[in-house]
Amino acid sequence: MRDGFYLDNNATTPLRPEAKGAMLCAMDAPGNPSSVHGFGQAQRRIVEDAREHVAALAACAPANVIFTSGGSEANNTLLHGIAANNIVTTSVEHASVLDAVPNAMIVPVDADGVIDLNALREVVSGLDGRTLLSVMAANNETGVIQPIQAVAEIVREFDAKLHVDAIQAAGKIDLAPIVRVSDAISLSAHKLGGPQGIGAIIVRDGVPFEPLVKGGGQERRRRAGTENVIGIAGFGGAAEAALAEFDDFQALADMRDGIEIALAGDAVFYGQGVSRLANTSCIGMRGVSAETQVMAFDLAGIAISAGSACSSGKVEPSHVLRAMGLSDEDAGQTIRMSLGWANDPSDVGAFIDAWRALRARTASEVAA
Repeated sequence: MRDGFYLDNNATTPLRPEAKGAMLCAMDAPGNPSSVHGFGQAQRRIVEDAREHVAALAACAPANVIFTSGGSEANNTLLHGIAANNIVTTSVEHASVLDAVPNAMIVPVDADGVIDLNALREVVSGLDGRTLLSVMAANNETGVIQPIQAVAEIVREFDAKLHVDAIQAAGKIDLAPIVRVSDAISLSAHKLGGPQGIGAIIVRDGVPFEPLVKGGGQERRRRAGTENVIGIAGFGGAAEAALAEFDDFQALADMRDGIEIALAGDAVFYGQGVSRLANTSCIGMRGVSAETQVMAFDLAGIAISAGSACSSGKVEPSHVLRAMGLSDEDAGQTIRMSLGWANDPSDVGAFIDAWRALRARTASEVAA
């Protein structure tokens, strides 16, 4: 029996049984995958089998998959490894993009968090030299899906390169159309039921690229260091399961929509009017701080998140929501609920009950 209700899957998703099983098998096998003896080659087979599963999820060739230590390294590797004189990104990107290239040119988004294509065209058209655009496929806080096909058309018109941060999107939307128009994408295992500490980049053939981590011939000399075989095995198991259960993930939209219908008229939902990931709802409770909400839900045994947390654990207003035009006050009263493969309707009921209880309690306190 579970001890609570886990509704913070966009932060990290519980380990899938398939990933755990693959990791346990890898733990029993000694050897370095770069060694030529039988033990080493058995480890190599584990790595290459996982690479094939990740490639299948991303609809690309296995040779284009390069394993990293996670999503942040993946983003940093591509932003610093792809030759570019100019880097352009958006105001709603993950910190592993915004902090990696603090001098990047920033394209704004609209009130729903969708990239302003006219502004993108204006920025890219005025640049000289090689340009790299970095944009996430789906936002981790709102679930809003970016129009990658339209973005790619502008990028190609001006002979620029396109990096797509697909970390939050993998296993949740079809990556094939994204991969077809991108020069590189980033992935992370723990967002789709794999272990933490393992990710990947996918680089199109012919894209000029320099590795960030150097010092060995691993990963076809694109990422030095002995491969994390156990983590890679788990990534492969999770990718295979996520692909097989893709339709089940889409069905989470019914559970997410059930929450939004139940709370309609009282809660505020951001990004609701555009395409979103099926599992994500960004919800505002006016007059109640996000920090208070997170703590109240936690006391009710429900895990949710809000904004971005600094090392002290203090909840701060989301830069994503502020980029969408929200005031610091409204952004500071917003939480994120994100479902995953292990959730069921009872989780939805618990969330609705806890939200209503908190709303009633805070309303009565204000009235008193």
